[in-house]
Amino acid sequence: MNTYGIVLAALADPTRRAIFEGLRQGPRSVGEVAESLPVSRPAVSQHLKVLKEAGLVQDRPRGTRHYYEINSSGLDPLRIYLEEFWGGVLAAFKTAADRELGGPDERRKN
Repeated sequence: MNTYGIVLAALADPTRRAIFEGLRQGPRSVGEVAESLPVSRPAVSQHLKVLKEAGLVQDRPRGTRHYYEINSSGLDPLRIYLEEFWGGVLAAFKTAADRELGGPDERRKN
């Protein structure tokens, strides 16, 4: 699976997405994350593991706890994919619109 696919798969789960969005407020321990969700601490740990493997979060040990925070470059693969995807779609739309409306590309041909 490509990198953006791993990111999409990780965020496809509503619980993982809620965890990720909750970390926008800043670093939190597993216990702090679990307090705001209707799932157990072990389940939160598993979700955080998936998010970490996808590069979306990172953890920092402080004493006996690990604090999780958003990895600032974690969404880059998805952002790049969407920019490339929409760039191609918009270019195709421009070509079709120019053809339909007799735009600059079509006028050059005549």
